[in-house]
Amino acid sequence: MDNAKIWLSSPHMGGNEQQYIKEAFDTNWVAPLGPNVTGFEEDLEKFLNDDVYVAALSSGTAALHLGLILLGVQAGDEVICQSFTFSASCNPIVYLGASPVFVDSEPDTWNMCPKALEESILDRIKLGKKPKAIVPVHLYGMPFKADEIRAVADKYQIPVLEDSAEALGSKYKGRNCGTFGNISALSFNGNKIITTSGGGALVAHTKEIKEKTVFLATQARDAAPHYQHSEIGYNYRLSNICAGIGRGQMEVLEKHVGLRRQMHQFYADLFKNVKEVTVFTEPDTDYFSNHWLSCIVINPEVSGKTSTDLRIALEKENIECRPLWKPMHLQPVFEKYPYYGGTISQNLFENGLCLPSGSNITESDKKRISNALSNFFNIF
Repeated sequence: MDNAKIWLSSPHMGGNEQQYIKEAFDTNWVAPLGPNVTGFEEDLEKFLNDDVYVAALSSGTAALHLGLILLGVQAGDEVICQSFTFSASCNPIVYLGASPVFVDSEPDTWNMCPKALEESILDRIKLGKKPKAIVPVHLYGMPFKADEIRAVADKYQIPVLEDSAEALGSKYKGRNCGTFGNISALSFNGNKIITTSGGGALVAHTKEIKEKTVFLATQARDAAPHYQHSEIGYNYRLSNICAGIGRGQMEVLEKHVGLRRQMHQFYADLFKNVKEVTVFTEPDTDYFSNHWLSCIVINPEVSGKTSTDLRIALEKENIECRPLWKPMHLQPVFEKYPYYGGTISQNLFENGLCLPSGSNITESDKKRISNALSNFFNIF
């Protein structure tokens, strides 16, 4: 019996990536600029279809870092951030000497709770510390409540830095994730729905913001015949080689979204009669998730079995799974910062798992996964 590792979310090539890379080598465009970088940015702009301007960068974290800088965040400022997320959403806040203020999730999308968001803003204003930006996240590809989050942000005139690292291909009310923020960030890490090996992008609504992003991402070199710098810059531009991978991946993005959504349906069908398991899905038709990762929550009070029990059982079958994100306000490095909300994100972390979700999972893999889950939950 085949017992090869079934990964949570591994890279999935489309076929034409090597062609773009070969062109880069053949023309000696092996640098952080070139036709692939330009082409990849244009592909993303066309896909997002919202009159946006895209700057390709070395990572999604770089996009968030530059986004905060462009929104004027400085040392001593406060930035509101979703607690239930990966650390890259909030690390750049600390890079700048600013402080994160963490907000709990709501149960429908697992994303930033609009009510807790407004509570945090009012309290920080009362303390004389009006936040400089808000960082909501489309977690696991599920769109956050964009209308409600934007309404709160606009009410208090605080800009939104949208973390869409996990949500390329997701939509809210027909509009692409990655276009809701004053500035938005994308990621093309190796485990994302499409990859450039490592990479990301900043999405702006003006050409000027894109140009400023590229300037800062290329060491902030002034227009002079010699090396002159009037601002601090960064080495954050995406290479032409990696952008070639991205151009090939863009050709299969919608196919990959479809395959990820099929994996979500696979789990929904498998667990439809298992009362102790809830499959994370869209709350209504306003939401269209790419289902980057398919997630479940287990109620241990019903079966006596826990998410840890399932994780260990799947690991024994050489099937990778992972706990849901540990909330940032519970992380040792961030425990001193303010937090607003209840225990929704904590409960999700304690009882949830991400299951294998890749667009390259085979029918044989699905059978192994189904057998392992059926044996664990006694599904017959």
